[in-house]
Amino acid sequence: MKIRIGYGLGTQGLDHAPGDGSGYTQLVDDLERLNYDSVWFSERLNGNAPDPCALMAYTAGRTQRLKMGMSVMVLPGRSPVLVAKELASIALLAGPGRLLPAFGLGAPDPREHQAFGVAREDRAPMFNESLEVIRRIWREESVTHHGRFFHYDDLNVGPRLPRAPEVWLGGIAPSELRRVGRLADGWLPSFITPQEAPDLKAKVEAAAAEAERAIEDDHFGALIVYSSGAPLAGPFLDRVRARRPDVTDTSDLFPVGLGALRAHIERFVESGYTKFVLLPATDLRSQPGGVTAELERVAEQILTLEN
Repeated sequence: MKIRIGYGLGTQGLDHAPGDGSGYTQLVDDLERLNYDSVWFSERLNGNAPDPCALMAYTAGRTQRLKMGMSVMVLPGRSPVLVAKELASIALLAGPGRLLPAFGLGAPDPREHQAFGVAREDRAPMFNESLEVIRRIWREESVTHHGRFFHYDDLNVGPRLPRAPEVWLGGIAPSELRRVGRLADGWLPSFITPQEAPDLKAKVEAAAAEAERAIEDDHFGALIVYSSGAPLAGPFLDRVRARRPDVTDTSDLFPVGLGALRAHIERFVESGYTKFVLLPATDLRSQPGGVTAELERVAEQILTLEN
């Protein structure tokens, strides 16, 4: 199986890179030039992370090869018809295989629920129904749907794609793992350790088998936050501990140093994971030589895993 390495900026968005259009242009130009597999955009309405669709459309027009994904786009609170049309439009203009849609329920933050206009208890059933509608629009010429949240008669939404995009999901809670097994083409979680990777993968595969389906072997991956040198500290470390209070050694979640990052990825590969998205924990502008130099160092140390 071939290893694929992508890069993202997480929910901090352009706060960790040059914060204007020219800075982002340089970032994606570097990723394309250095042969990274993909670039990933996180979503948080309460914050400075730009809209994922806007960034993917810009990236599609700027690059020729680089793939684009969302880590993740929130579905509850959006019209699934508009999402299907927006993403199909980007996929058509970008070219085959370059769009990697990944969806989620959204951050467990009351401000986010308020911004999307969705009650917390409605997020999961709304997500499931939205994803069903999106996939049907991508695959069927006419869609009639009457569910709990959405009602449509004889929808005919284009543009048409030769092949529907594969859908990636994240999450590590038991209910999320079951959803991945039932619905996803690929799994891309965050905040997991190499030690627990084999068991979590097995649970997803078991859920898929129970739903009489399977996820391809090369469609398991992980988002990995790393630091080139400085140990994790301050508010970021506090957020990590709040997210995974059961993990006492944070180095099991976030490697420090590129050698440790490579070893961290190799441990995932041993468990059958092949797709990785790297997210910097520190401001790229503060690294020696700036953003371009950091991406070059990561490429030299990590992209060789792809061969």
